[in-house]
Amino acid sequence: MRRIFAWVIVLVLLFTVGLGYHVHHPLTLPSAPFEFALMPGSSLKSAARQLKQAGLLEQDVTFVMLARVQGKSGTIKAGNYVLEHPVSRLELLTIITKGSVSQSQISVIEGWTFKQLRAALDASKDISHSAKNLSDAEILQRIGATENHPEGLFFPDTYYFAAGSSDLTIFKVAYHTMQRHLQEAWDSREADLPLKTPYQALILASIVEKETGTPADRAMIAGVFANRLRKGMMLQTDPAVIYGLGDKFDGNLRKRDLLADTPYNTYTRRGLTPTPISLPGAAAIQVALHPAKTDALYFVARGDGSSQFSSSLVKHNRAVNQYQIMRRGSR
Repeated sequence: MRRIFAWVIVLVLLFTVGLGYHVHHPLTLPSAPFEFALMPGSSLKSAARQLKQAGLLEQDVTFVMLARVQGKSGTIKAGNYVLEHPVSRLELLTIITKGSVSQSQISVIEGWTFKQLRAALDASKDISHSAKNLSDAEILQRIGATENHPEGLFFPDTYYFAAGSSDLTIFKVAYHTMQRHLQEAWDSREADLPLKTPYQALILASIVEKETGTPADRAMIAGVFANRLRKGMMLQTDPAVIYGLGDKFDGNLRKRDLLADTPYNTYTRRGLTPTPISLPGAAAIQVALHPAKTDALYFVARGDGSSQFSSSLVKHNRAVNQYQIMRRGSR
């Protein structure tokens, strides 16, 4: 009996020493950096199997036992991971239970349309395309948006996410980010603005975003539109007309386009467009709610990205003639 007991002690010691070696000894990476993925819903055993199949573990039994001893058998996090250098089994266990996943990113650009945003997400290889076959209305419903039209609702920014995340998650984050920025700006808005709701501010900001050629002019452009709204004048903004033309726009805005009535034709209809026409950034939202105090009612592009502002139609026509002649002369 004593001999059997002694052999048991020896075996336990050998196993402990062997396990300790396996726990702390650095694993050999198949490549450096080494990327691997754990599928959603992975159990401890299936995660260990995936690590073995990826070439990171020679055998998975020790890793499963280690996780159980550490009390981490139920805390495996799915996602994409990157190892820049060799790690031990214990370090690997810490990485996949903390969810230290590799991050991807996508930039949403000021002035994009929702159509462009969808195209960018559809083209990304780092996300799960849950929304690809959904209509715009279905996307809004899935992310909990209360609006009926998606344009302008998503905040331009760079978003970081775990590779393999759903595009619906990115839509939802960008939507709520816009809601927060818009509400904060609305709460601190100037008095006596010709805007009744935050959504109207978003519409105006989207127009300002598309009209601004240089940041220095942004507040003045917002001031012109605010003045025109107060006076009941038509906004007469080309980007809105172009948005209303949709795929019919071929890059050349003609007189007949300015005369063709659509809900977005600000040459035939007074007031704001029914929805935003682009994704406005934080600066455009700020100036829409804090426009420059000016008597200007008109502006025309100088041809260098900046605009010439005028307080009367006579001055405006003079500026139009001047800068149109300059543009024709530079061709």
